[in-house]
Amino acid sequence: MPENLSVSVTPSTQVPGLVGITFNADNTNFFTIDYGVGLGFEEINTQSTTFQYTESGDYTITVRAHKTEDMFIEESEQVTVTVSSSGPISDEGYSTPLSYSGYTLVWNDEFDGTQLSADWTHEIGTGNNGWGNNELQYYRSNNTSLGNGYLTIEARNENFSGSEYTSSRIITEGQQSFQYGRIDIRAILPEGQGLWPALWMLGSNFRTVGWPFCGEIDIMEMVGGSGRENNVFGTLHWDDNGTYACTCGQGDGFTLSSGTFVDEFHVFSIIWDETEIKWYVDDNLYKTIDVSPADLDEFRAEFFFIFNIAVGGNLPGNPNSSTQFPQQMVVDYVRVFQEN
Repeated sequence: MPENLSVSVTPSTQVPGLVGITFNADNTNFFTIDYGVGLGFEEINTQSTTFQYTESGDYTITVRAHKTEDMFIEESEQVTVTVSSSGPISDEGYSTPLSYSGYTLVWNDEFDGTQLSADWTHEIGTGNNGWGNNELQYYRSNNTSLGNGYLTIEARNENFSGSEYTSSRIITEGQQSFQYGRIDIRAILPEGQGLWPALWMLGSNFRTVGWPFCGEIDIMEMVGGSGRENNVFGTLHWDDNGTYACTCGQGDGFTLSSGTFVDEFHVFSIIWDETEIKWYVDDNLYKTIDVSPADLDEFRAEFFFIFNIAVGGNLPGNPNSSTQFPQQMVVDYVRVFQEN
């Protein structure tokens, strides 16, 4: 049996609700943890982890050291968590209405609760070769939280299951998919070299045909780093008769006249129909792509949403000594309107 299990629990002094947990035991193969919020036990293959609580209260954290699934010892620690009721987020910035002439609001998420709705699920782990981009993070559900009317995805510099960083990636696949319309997403972006926040979509046939055959619509991507955080861009990816194609490099994206996308909320939008996709920031049109050619028929089908922060990878490069963690992408709402 495992022996000498020790557990240490330390609330963060910088991030409200964030708790660090370290543990150690002899003669053990893996650990499981119950954070005391009704999620049950999560398997952990390292000796430290973090958890983000969204409500103030007293919680019991239980750690089990396993030899096998049924052979374990356990220890519990109490922690008191205080989460500010007002929250650290200012609502300043651009916003858009709940209705448009000639359109109907067909789906939206205002993130007003304390947990994600059933429209969203988490993608977990490191994917295939860092999700195909040599990214460095391990995606966890713990890095997503809701509070004060906002969704927060947090990237952290922490060792977890062989990765040096953690983050979250949430999807509406199988729950909410859309073909055409106006999409508005209001968000504040993270900052720092190596950070790669994205609000994007994949074709609903992704599991059947794979990428890029399903098509990809990037509503917003930003490459973190000094001098780049005032610029975002939108891109399409697809298969052109057996050859990968994209609109990469077609235009320089949208650049703010002052400030950065870290400073306050901005609204990232597309207007999409069977002939073209238009990209907007704060209702300013900056890019239009003709999707009427036959080889772009991927974009005449349904797509689902993906929200994430990647850390490192082919596009942004790796974090460096200037990158400060944790970093957050805060989303106020996502709204889908379709023409009457």
